[in-house]
Amino acid sequence: MVDPVWAQLLARIGSADHVEELRSLRDHVHEQMEALLWARPVEQFNEYLNEMHDAVISRAVALAETQMARMGMGSPPVPYAYLLFGSGGRKEQTLSSDQDSGVVYEDPVSDSAKVKQYFKQLTDIVVGYLQTSGYPPCEGNVLSSNSEWCLSLSEWRAKLDHWFEEPAWESVRYLLIIADGRGVYGNQDLVDSLKDCFFTDMLNHPIIVRRMLENTMRHKVLLGVFGHLLKERYGEDAGSLDIKYGAYIPMVNSIRLMSIHRGIRETATLERIKRLAQTGLLQESDARQYEQAFRFFLRLRLMTTEQMEDGYYANNGKISSRKLTREMTDELKSSLRLGKKLQRLVMKQTMGRLT
Repeated sequence: MVDPVWAQLLARIGSADHVEELRSLRDHVHEQMEALLWARPVEQFNEYLNEMHDAVISRAVALAETQMARMGMGSPPVPYAYLLFGSGGRKEQTLSSDQDSGVVYEDPVSDSAKVKQYFKQLTDIVVGYLQTSGYPPCEGNVLSSNSEWCLSLSEWRAKLDHWFEEPAWESVRYLLIIADGRGVYGNQDLVDSLKDCFFTDMLNHPIIVRRMLENTMRHKVLLGVFGHLLKERYGEDAGSLDIKYGAYIPMVNSIRLMSIHRGIRETATLERIKRLAQTGLLQESDARQYEQAFRFFLRLRLMTTEQMEDGYYANNGKISSRKLTREMTDELKSSLRLGKKLQRLVMKQTMGRLT
């Protein structure tokens, strides 16, 4: 059953008249949800939290369209979709989140330069609005206002072809980013067409699988050979645990690669695990264990220290080991062992496909 108070709050976000109101509403939600973290099941909390992020981002795009009209630029000249990548694409954002975004738009019949200019101006406004709302830009510049990530469908098709044919490390990283992409605003058919291009290229370029495996395995689980937790050794985070890159990301990466192999289009990790079990690539009993471990990683990731930097919500994905009870520490070790088991499975399955 939908929480009427929550539904009303989302409606307020969806009808905000200006970006300052959007920021005020996000601040309000942020304060409320910090207090609710332990009061709700993690999946429900995560769902509500990501609904909020989607609502804020969608409204920022709509407000940017309105601003473009006020500036005399008119309405969007062709249909388009605003894309989220990273944790946003996977619907796994924490209370803080940066901007990992892109745009795909319909191929213009004429005056493609003018159409490209429209979307450049629009995305500049969107990115600015989201910065005001507390979302810092992606440090890697995977951003809708970057012309490399704001393209027509045919331009995206050519770019994907290039990345698949020249599988350098950076190209593979970008392809994995695309795999996590989903539309948050606009024309979903364009998103589906973009994914069609991706999965067709996957079938036609099997060599890419080895490169994707190398990328997938680059983050190691933070469990030592003797079963001890690997803590940060130096600096202000000494003694803390890197939950993001030592627990959460290794499982995200492993499940993503298995899903890509099977042509699974879901982007959320828990949804991918369910689909992998349905297709028989994971045994039901293993899938349930992986789901439980991943929920625990989500919970810990939501516990990582939130901070404000230059008006942006941020965290570094690390948690002090002192915040964990003995029971939580034991569960973390058990979940990390499952993470290692999953990595071995992915390695075995992937190498089996290559022989």
